[in-house]
Amino acid sequence: MKRIVIFGGYGTESAVPAFRGPVEDGERALAPDLARGFMLLLIALANTPWYLWGRELRASTIHPPGGSAADRIVQIVGIVAVDFRVYPMFAFLFGYGMVQMISRQRAGGHPETAALALLRRRNLWLLLFGFAHAALLWQGDILGAYGLTGLLLGRLFLRRGDRVLLTWAAIGTGVLVLTALLGVAGACLAATAESPPRVAGYLPLGTASVAESDPITAALERLTFWPVVVVGQGLVGLALPVSVVLGFWAARHRIMERPGEHLPLLRRVAVAGVAIGWLGGLPHAAAVMGVLDVPEESMFVFGMSQTVTGLPAGLGYVAVFGLVGHRLGRRRRPGRVAATTVSGMASGMASAMTAVGRRSLSAYLAQSVLCAPVLAAWGLGLGARLHSASMAGYAAGVWTITVVAAVLLERRRHRGPAETLLRRLTYRR
Repeated sequence: MKRIVIFGGYGTESAVPAFRGPVEDGERALAPDLARGFMLLLIALANTPWYLWGRELRASTIHPPGGSAADRIVQIVGIVAVDFRVYPMFAFLFGYGMVQMISRQRAGGHPETAALALLRRRNLWLLLFGFAHAALLWQGDILGAYGLTGLLLGRLFLRRGDRVLLTWAAIGTGVLVLTALLGVAGACLAATAESPPRVAGYLPLGTASVAESDPITAALERLTFWPVVVVGQGLVGLALPVSVVLGFWAARHRIMERPGEHLPLLRRVAVAGVAIGWLGGLPHAAAVMGVLDVPEESMFVFGMSQTVTGLPAGLGYVAVFGLVGHRLGRRRRPGRVAATTVSGMASGMASAMTAVGRRSLSAYLAQSVLCAPVLAAWGLGLGARLHSASMAGYAAGVWTITVVAAVLLERRRHRGPAETLLRRLTYRR
């Protein structure tokens, strides 16, 4: 059945099929959802240390000083394997999904311009979702950064060829590496200077709203910090834009939908990416633990090194789940989480992570609902009583709750509430 659609912004009118709706369960690839489900655990572990308010701030990390042996182990693991490693992973999958959305609409008979207009509307709504998220709960919201990045990079790169995508990804990576090298030189100069400069970091601004007891003031401080996250991570940091562009390229070749056709590439990226990321995080962890003697005025260099090494780590994590998805896909067809007993604990865990990955937006927002009012000073203030290990336990508990909720929704074949709202706003139905 045909209907007349006027595509906003193009000034043209044509008879086309209705936009194809969101991807149904039977059409989804296993690997991306599996990666998103695990990624949400890492996001919880990365975000919750920001709620440890009321204690001394270090120069280069949000993890507080002191604590037990368990606290220090959690901090080391966080610095090496989690911090600055999660959002490039999410950005890659975000870019991948943008191309999937365009391809789906073009396969349904829509011109590319109409599909791009639909994608722009989705990214604009995502930007507004991020603003509301920051205003109400979480100053470190990343939805706004992805919305802004999607708007700009979609316009610049979605119509470009593979060579252009890979060239600009290489340029962005080169700039990141050069910035880190300049940071090393600057750190050396700062360490030897008679009057070393004091580098004002973003940590005091980022934690101010969590330690504020007045809800209105806390909301204003969150909205003050939110643009820093949107522009800083979405554009200036370069790791997210590079990951998104690489996601564009990978989606064109259907690497995550057909991992069996790209096993050598996935293996190389998994091994090299995770190795670079983890080895690159060790110097920072050593400096934070006091094993490596680095003057406080030179600690800023680790913010740059963590960003550079976090990019390959995030891509490596994606590749790992591409390989896992391939192995699981050979043993069983991806589908809804069954109400009956699944074969093996690993298979059941994978099914649960897939369920939460399909509702990643709802699960991400639910983490803030379960964390901010309980941990922040304007709420119950529990963050002042926890330390790194106990906070990691809280983060794991929050993620587990979202997994259980996602499995229950999966069994009833319901989408997540945030996904439902975003899709209704995007497709206008």
